[in-house]
Amino acid sequence: MSVHTLTVDGIEVAVPAGASLLEAVRAAGAELPTLCHLEGLTPVGACRLCLVELEGSGKLQPACATAAGEGMAVLTQTPQLREWRRMAVELFFAEGNHVCAFCVANGNCELQNVAVAVGMDHSRFPYQYPQRRVDASHPRFAIDHNRCILCTRCVRVCDEIEGAHVWDVAHRGAECRISAGLDQPWGEVQACTSCGKCVDVCPTGAIFDKDDTTGEKAPQRQRPELLRTAREQHQWQNQ
Repeated sequence: MSVHTLTVDGIEVAVPAGASLLEAVRAAGAELPTLCHLEGLTPVGACRLCLVELEGSGKLQPACATAAGEGMAVLTQTPQLREWRRMAVELFFAEGNHVCAFCVANGNCELQNVAVAVGMDHSRFPYQYPQRRVDASHPRFAIDHNRCILCTRCVRVCDEIEGAHVWDVAHRGAECRISAGLDQPWGEVQACTSCGKCVDVCPTGAIFDKDDTTGEKAPQRQRPELLRTAREQHQWQNQ
């Protein structure tokens, strides 16, 4: 097997050819915050929290979506990187309506965890208080766009694992949002199999079970059905 040898914060590591910089960082015993990344899904580098610096390049790269290369010297914890990560988290809070005390994911929220990890306890940016809707048209689940951070995990798990292609990203800029079907109410999208994978992978409380109330959304590790392949899920639903 071909391998690449590189350094992460001065620590030499060897990773298989084709591995990402995020895998190299973890192989070095370090950790980077992520929100859009999830093992098994195509990396997109949407949240920009795993940005790293490559010595000699003058550019920052998302570790999840950048392949490790021979001889790279990767820096993960420079003062600039730490400041930009905190700024990114502040912007997540400022541009949405994240009221943790009333959220189903309170205590099991990856955005909360990342905020603690980067030392963010308030936002220096003015809150936008966007007027976003809640779609509770599905019989089992609901989506609250106020809590969505546009990580696109739901889009990718529905496409790549379940194969139903229910979710997509609609509009641009401040109007950008996750859309069901052809911009339909979720409950009217016939392609939805009600598998719950989008609920499982959502890092916040944006997509949730209707039966859940404040702080009751289960973390992913308690939902083993997420690991089923699309074929196994289809067979399971039709038993």
